[in-house]
Amino acid sequence: MTDDRQERIRRRAHAIWEQAGRPDGAHQQHWDQAAAEIDGGESGPKAKLAKKPAAAKDTKPKEPKDTRPKTARPRKDSAS
Repeated sequence: MTDDRQERIRRRAHAIWEQAGRPDGAHQQHWDQAAAEIDGGESGPKAKLAKKPAAAKDTKPKEPKDTRPKTARPRKDSAS
């Protein structure tokens, strides 16, 4: 790996890390994404979106299910 390429990847990986909110433990993912962008000539947001795992796309929190018990309706008296 050339020093120039490695430095460009390092800078891009650092920028990706900062954009992601500086999470712990994701350095290899950021490095791989940066290397793919540098090697592929992609550096825009399209490259970032294309590399995002499918499971991470839906980050909106799910609404909690209504866990309250259903109330029973009173029965009608049958005239027999």
